Amino acid sequence: MNENSSVHTLQIDALLPQEIAERAEAIGVQKTRRDVVTLFALGILAGAFIALGAMFATTVLAGAQGVLPFGLSRLLAGFVFSLGLILVVLGGAELFTGNTLMVMAWAARKLSLGEMLRAWTIVYAGNFVGAVGTALLVYLSGQYLDGNGAVATVALQIGLQKAMLPYDRAFYLGILCNVLVCLAVWLSLGARSAIDKVAVIVFPVSAFVVAGFEHSVANMYFMPLALLIKWLAPDTLWTVLGQTPANYSGLTMSRFFVNLIPVTIGNIIGGGVLVGGVYWFVYLRKRTA
Repeated sequence: MNENSSVHTLQIDALLPQEIAERAEAIGVQKTRRDVVTLFALGILAGAFIALGAMFATTVLAGAQGVLPFGLSRLLAGFVFSLGLILVVLGGAELFTGNTLMVMAWAARKLSLGEMLRAWTIVYAGNFVGAVGTALLVYLSGQYLDGNGAVATVALQIGLQKAMLPYDRAFYLGILCNVLVCLAVWLSLGARSAIDKVAVIVFPVSAFVVAGFEHSVANMYFMPLALLIKWLAPDTLWTVLGQTPANYSGLTMSRFFVNLIPVTIGNIIGGGVLVGGVYWFVYLRKRTA
């Protein structure tokens, strides 16, 4: 009885770091074996999932300025934004930022650089379509008009803030963001149940939102939505806000890409090098040498 109980305990306990590393390596290889259509479709799903988390956070922040302390309002936004990664992990989708952990399989020589870059490119494109498509749907639904324009105000402020980030800050904030995102993914690989996965995702994701770090896929939703509001929102909204589109002159399509490029590069370094690379070095290097 004692022996059987011990085995049962091992089966329900979280995986050890060495086991997580081996699982991450195997999953990385598996992802590159998927066909283009499947990868792209799963990428679209992940982009939409992250966008839904971003929509949730934007709505929660509406009206919070001047009512809640800065840190508390960001904590609430981070908590609900976690919905995005929870849906990705539990719902089964391919997220570019999490897929930077494929560096572990590449470093172990289980897949080629070309295979890894192919998977990244397809998933990134799918994430872009899913996130921008969701931003368009949110705009068409008029959800941004809720709260007497409070949701639109937050969306515009977030978009403008990201548009005005200097290139170097966007890069470093991207690194820090994906360290936390990939740690959340890493911990979820070791979790045994759905509840465990949710629990280990919430805190790292909340931390990056509270700190104001930059996530490339989230920005594929935040900035397009802000641009759509700036370009197409009815005059009645601007009257309610007491503003005009000219108040957001720094929010442009070119600034969207100026933000997206350094954030994406930073995300690759943060997840691929500082998480995937370090864990490969610690747990898989000797085995594959």
